[in-house]
Amino acid sequence: MDLSKINLKNFTPDRIRNFSIIAHIDHGKSTLSDRLLQITGTLSDRVKAEQFLDKLQVEKERGITVKAQTASMIYEYEGNLYLLNLIDTPGHVDFSYEVSRSLYACQGALLLVDASQGVEAQTMANFFLAFEQDLAIVPVINKIDLPTADIESATRQLDKLFDFKANEIVLASAKAGLGIKDVLEAVIKRIPQPKGAVEKPLRALLFDSWFDDYRGVICLIALEDGVLSKGDLISLAQTEQSYEVLEIGLMYPEPTPMQTLYAGQVGYLITGMKTVKEARVGDTVYHTKHKVTPFPGFKPAKPMVFAGLYPIDSEEFDQVREAIEKLTLNDASVSVEKKTSAALGLGFRCGFLGLLHMDVFKQRLEQEYGVSVIATAPSVLYKVKLEGKEGFINIESPADFPEQQCLAEVLEPIINATIITPTQYLGSLISLCEEKRGMQSGLDYVDEQRVILKYRLPLNEVATDFYDQLKSLSSGYASFDYEEAGYEPAKLVKMDILLNGKAVDALSTIVHVDKSYYMGRELAERLKAAIPRQLFEVVIQAAIGAKVIARERVAPLRKDVTAKCYGGDITRKRKLLEKQKEGKKKMKQVGNVEVPQEAFLSILKK
Repeated sequence: MDLSKINLKNFTPDRIRNFSIIAHIDHGKSTLSDRLLQITGTLSDRVKAEQFLDKLQVEKERGITVKAQTASMIYEYEGNLYLLNLIDTPGHVDFSYEVSRSLYACQGALLLVDASQGVEAQTMANFFLAFEQDLAIVPVINKIDLPTADIESATRQLDKLFDFKANEIVLASAKAGLGIKDVLEAVIKRIPQPKGAVEKPLRALLFDSWFDDYRGVICLIALEDGVLSKGDLISLAQTEQSYEVLEIGLMYPEPTPMQTLYAGQVGYLITGMKTVKEARVGDTVYHTKHKVTPFPGFKPAKPMVFAGLYPIDSEEFDQVREAIEKLTLNDASVSVEKKTSAALGLGFRCGFLGLLHMDVFKQRLEQEYGVSVIATAPSVLYKVKLEGKEGFINIESPADFPEQQCLAEVLEPIINATIITPTQYLGSLISLCEEKRGMQSGLDYVDEQRVILKYRLPLNEVATDFYDQLKSLSSGYASFDYEEAGYEPAKLVKMDILLNGKAVDALSTIVHVDKSYYMGRELAERLKAAIPRQLFEVVIQAAIGAKVIARERVAPLRKDVTAKCYGGDITRKRKLLEKQKEGKKKMKQVGNVEVPQEAFLSILKK
């Protein structure tokens, strides 16, 4: 449909529907978005890009959605034209902040469930996110054309877990294009219209933004009330700076300029903002002359996992800083502060929502901004009470952890984990959770084949390789979701790695007392394999305070000093060997152990 012939003024709030698609990872959100865009004529049949809204390179490579994306569609139903604004959201637990943020701009959500997989952990988490925000939820069972589809079982699960009756559920297959018109009809009939009014002063929510090298900051806004036109003078509530509107329009699905946007509509806004600090997600846009009550803003995301990001070449520090600033504009859930490390130089300490989030952030830095960084071992936020002092202090890096004798109490973060698994893997997953110091808090059967396991687990144990182990033990069938559950006391100690008696700060870790010997031995063995042989002996030790708990040795290289000493008395050779020995001793006193970057990486990838 040609947008230039359409007057957006005709789309009064009763002709607008703002909705998002929420689901567990891989249940077909992006494919359904593609079909909706095609059926409404937003995407021409010439553009056959699968997962059209997954625009980032990292999304195409990994086959997952990382960023919520917006697209507007125009659809004719019963003789009336409707403007539908769709937000495709990520499904992975690490990006739930993206989901909760996107839901603020909607009045309803399509809850997608895979017909063969049924309800999974993230389905439940996303349902409750939408439910808490009072959104109208339309359940859709997707992939009904698969030979393994079990529609009856999926229907029973939706009824048992969320109280959806069979007649409320829409059946569809996004890939085969089945039931897509039913989905659109359900959106129009069952999702309420936006509440805004055109006559009120302008009040719009800025719910996403990104940086464009040519046009500066581009903002996505949802207009609650009022009208916004090109050339208007607007302000942002947090900074109170004024800007002129250079361009506004709809994402159809690429940015399409329009003259004016009206209450209830969702679109993009360009004002020529130069720096990323100016467009804060959750801010309120209003006409400079008519101040309004700002939106409460989004709850800031609470980072769960912390890691240091250091440039591989210290001269690239400024490029890394600029890239991180631009990327945090697009991903507001990352917290950043400057740090220095004796081993790795100047860098940043960043907080992430999980390990995949950290991995994707690092990959986006490399792909979108061309900077390479080293990430240190992920750690979590501990609370520490010192002897004779009141109150707790926050510790987020092992380097800041106080000496053992100064500690009165250590608290570690705990999560409530929900695992949904086929019954045949139950035993091995319970063993895994017990091994990770978990406490079982619930076990319910969804149906004959699947179980919901609930555990209280220390975040520290989950932050490294828990998700990978869970997937491999359950042949990929188990799904996992978590939410934070406060802090609990724990017996934790700081384990230092010493090379020839010198502690290397980048390799320190915080471990539970019961696991310290096993961890120390494993780290020492890994380092022994990673550190190349040098001209002097290298002693690797893992120590807790003054107590060494593991030791490995890298033998020195030896030059054959007696090679040119032919025949004669044996004392001639002995003299040369003694001289070499003395030299080695001296070298060990003054020599610095060369630790290659690969050694750091092999340790940090635990």
